[in-house]
Amino acid sequence: MANVELRGLVRAFPDGTRIGPVNLEVQDGELMTLLGPSGSGKTTTLRMIAGFIDVDDGELLFDTSNVIDIPPRERNIGMVFQSVALFPNMTVYQNIAFGPEMAEWERKDTIERVEELAELLGIRHLLMRRTSEISGGEAQRVAVARALAKRPNLLLLDEPLSALDPQLREHLQTEIRHIQKKLGITTIYVTHSQDEAFAISDRVAIIDDGRIVQVGTPEELYDRPANEFVARFLGSGNVLEGVVMKNEGGKQCMDIKGLEIPISGEHILGQTIKLSVKPEDISISTKNIPTNGSGKIISIIPQVGSFKVTLDFHGIPIIALTYDENLVKLLRKYGDRLVSFSFDPELAVILKG
Repeated sequence: MANVELRGLVRAFPDGTRIGPVNLEVQDGELMTLLGPSGSGKTTTLRMIAGFIDVDDGELLFDTSNVIDIPPRERNIGMVFQSVALFPNMTVYQNIAFGPEMAEWERKDTIERVEELAELLGIRHLLMRRTSEISGGEAQRVAVARALAKRPNLLLLDEPLSALDPQLREHLQTEIRHIQKKLGITTIYVTHSQDEAFAISDRVAIIDDGRIVQVGTPEELYDRPANEFVARFLGSGNVLEGVVMKNEGGKQCMDIKGLEIPISGEHILGQTIKLSVKPEDISISTKNIPTNGSGKIISIIPQVGSFKVTLDFHGIPIIALTYDENLVKLLRKYGDRLVSFSFDPELAVILKG
């Protein structure tokens, strides 16, 4: 297996698109996900690691060796593409065995490796079928087996489940995570789906406009977003903007459309800052409480085990999660009347610029 380190990787394209500098360290045996919106640079970064896209500047270390100038076929990488790209004229066995055979493995070793992976991925019964005769989910399992066949030190997966239906995608997420842990292979996974990233990853690197803006465990990213982009992209926080002032007790607070919120730290008076509050930390009440914010109900959406309630607070959407069915029944009858909301200021995160 391998430690992987990206040190200031940069690639500029003729159309003005620029990726990097990208700095990231992936630990031996870790599953790291590159997460971001379409066009943020996730796949380009992955392809630079694979060697399919040349790098203009920076270093790429596998363990302690810089592999920037090493051809892709010599980097000992297994890769699974979004379009599985299996050989349609070959059987499942032949697809998996292709890498070891090209590397001139002994026939006995190749057969043992194919059978081992087929058993691990639950596709032994498919080995003699042509790939045109198997389903999309089965094809993805075959693609993973083919990528693992030569015992690579690093596994790269580029949105491998995006074309599958939600139920099958969720099932294969679990399988990929199980296989990765069982083999202990260092893995870098690309997706635009927060749910997918959070379900399988040891850590997640958030990419925006060609740069990594935050790295952490799923819990760290959700609880402590580094900036407004991360908070909004993950849906982990209501982003509120206000001006720093002092309250009647002389302590610093934020004025948000007339709502005063105590804040920690020292800030310049008159400075505009933003904070993030998770939906589950917002409390809603039908009582008129002067110290709380208030707004009209925009929508109430049932979710698994909870309800997502959106309020309009002076043009700012405030999203809250509640588990109280009786409260929801009451809110549905409120129409245009105002309801109040509040949150513990200590649970809010002040966002960086």
